[in-house]
Amino acid sequence: MTDVDLWVDPACPWAWITSRWLLEVERVRDVTVDFHVMSLGVLNEHKEVAPEYRERLREVWGPVRVLTAAQVKYGDRVVRPLYSAMGTRVHLGKQGVGPEMIEGALADIGLDPRLAEAADSIEYDAALRAGHEAGMRPVGEEVGTPVVHIAGVDGEKIAFFGPVVTPIPRGDAAGRLWDGVLAVAGTDGFFELKRTRDRAPAFD
Repeated sequence: MTDVDLWVDPACPWAWITSRWLLEVERVRDVTVDFHVMSLGVLNEHKEVAPEYRERLREVWGPVRVLTAAQVKYGDRVVRPLYSAMGTRVHLGKQGVGPEMIEGALADIGLDPRLAEAADSIEYDAALRAGHEAGMRPVGEEVGTPVVHIAGVDGEKIAFFGPVVTPIPRGDAAGRLWDGVLAVAGTDGFFELKRTRDRAPAFD
């Protein structure tokens, strides 16, 4: 069994696709995926970004704060179902990242509705930043979400950003992509394989 750790922010559509791909991989490979919280707000707070994106970043703190509050209250295993509930509403339901989405996602999986109050609080920011740092440390700050960590055969951690792919690979295609990602990410000295994106995220 291969343990995979995935860092995601609910606001990122590419992370949503990668997360759904990894759930497919669980079905066709000996893999188990644990979900963790990273933050686009933390990642970009000291970077030069376009004014419209800076405005967008002010909105994305709420969901990750609530995810972190739930993690503190219920433990690490709550991140996966709550992230999935949020992502379903954000990316499939087009509900945005505001209070209605957060309250609905908490209700979807039966969590304490008072956790929604964390969206506007800094109470859990230290824990959020610590979790974010744990995900980003092995890959550096020049990447975004998602980030994946895998334990290599020699005990060394394999960590990378991505893959960025659309639409969601399913079944055998998910397994083949997993095999390829392992092959390149596990190659000593391998850093980058990229081409210009020419289509929007598709969630089918």
